Amino acid sequence: MKYLHWQTLKRRCARWLPTTLRGRFVIIMLAGVLVAQVASYAIWTSQVRSSQLRQLDELSTNMAVSIASTMQYFRSLPYDYRHIVLDQLRNMGGTRFFVSINERRLTIEDIGSGPEKQVVVDNVRTILTEQLNIEDVVVEFSRPETLRVLNNQVLLKDLPPRWGQHSLLMEPLSPPILVVQLELAPDTWLYVATLLGVPDIFTGYRWLSGERVLVGLLVLLSVIALSLLGIRSATRPLARLSRAANQLGDDLDMPPLKESGPKEVAATAVAFNRMQRRIREQIEERERLFSAISHDLKTPLTRLRLRAEMLDDDVQRERFCAALDELDNLVKGALASVKGLDLHEAPEPVALTPLIDDIADALRLQGGRVTLQGHVAPLTVKPLAFKRCLANLLENAVFYGQHAEVALEEHAGVVTIRIRDLGPGIPDSQLSRVFSPFVRLEPSRSRHTGGSGLGLGIARHIAKAHGGDIQLANHPLGGLCVTVTIPRHETITDL
Repeated sequence: MKYLHWQTLKRRCARWLPTTLRGRFVIIMLAGVLVAQVASYAIWTSQVRSSQLRQLDELSTNMAVSIASTMQYFRSLPYDYRHIVLDQLRNMGGTRFFVSINERRLTIEDIGSGPEKQVVVDNVRTILTEQLNIEDVVVEFSRPETLRVLNNQVLLKDLPPRWGQHSLLMEPLSPPILVVQLELAPDTWLYVATLLGVPDIFTGYRWLSGERVLVGLLVLLSVIALSLLGIRSATRPLARLSRAANQLGDDLDMPPLKESGPKEVAATAVAFNRMQRRIREQIEERERLFSAISHDLKTPLTRLRLRAEMLDDDVQRERFCAALDELDNLVKGALASVKGLDLHEAPEPVALTPLIDDIADALRLQGGRVTLQGHVAPLTVKPLAFKRCLANLLENAVFYGQHAEVALEEHAGVVTIRIRDLGPGIPDSQLSRVFSPFVRLEPSRSRHTGGSGLGLGIARHIAKAHGGDIQLANHPLGGLCVTVTIPRHETITDL
């Protein structure tokens, strides 16, 4: 089950991948850059956070020592002098702390959370507990606009400016205020408020800040531009190889590829050129072989035919001549097959209606009848080869049924030619076999029927060379239906 699930996931992902090599390279580069940026941001964030915690630890420790000294000083003063000293400090201004003595512990709207706050609270509580020997130490954070002082009756922002509260109100930053309270005596609480000097202590780290998004976009655009340039340069030899492979199907005598560039590309060009030479040599050797066979068989066939004509027995002479005719047809069919498949011609637009009418006129002289329905736009094919394909199919239809019905249609860029005859049809088990060379289902093999069993094979080969195919089926009302499909804008290979 896991394997099937994995295969399904792979197929779904493959649908979204670009089909070109250039597109897939760009996707890989972008994925690599994104992963690298995420990893670098994560490492950098961790380092920045660690550095911030270290600085906050040091700052809070120093702050706690100062608060402890302040509290020790006020705790050492006589009770009657404490308010006098506080008034003098407020009138002087400029102090880092706001200090007051209250009758009870003031209620503070504690804010913030996370490791930053925990570091500050732990440091302040630990140092004050150790230096003042007091267990009941309350450490909290408050917003400046909600902080109340003096027995919770007055807001910090409502104090007179001469009391120095402006040192705690740093608008518009409004950093959180650290508030420490400890009990000096029954109904006597010392209250100290101060700033840490870290405005964004509780804001946390923002991954998607404007600066980081801008930098990320600039990096991605730079990678895309450089990747397209580099990949275009790397894939250009592959594009040349693809074009050369397509042209090779049309022209075996095309100039060889340049054997230059990177090592892999040069090696591929060398292999391609070697393949082109070997294909050309094999085709030339095949042509020479069949030409030699044709030449060498003419003389013995002629001698045998002359000797057959000298036989006294008419029945034996007729059978002997029929065997020679069959052998001659087989040789001619094989030679015609080679020549028909080796037509080197350039594709060009061909109007199918005049082409079929021309074939029908020739068959009409032999007693056949061809009717045509439908019309399609000219189709780009190799003219002589495609005419041979249709001629073979129409000749078979007329030979077996005396009448061929041809219908032309086009759908979704595919031209369909349907040829139906009125003959006996073909057994379903033999529909695919008739395309094999030298296969004839017609039982008679006399000189009057002729044929070598190569016509359908040649026709199908030509159709496939044009990117199409030929299918056979028995018509429900009788006869055989041949369907030729040829797609438009298809690369035509060598015949």
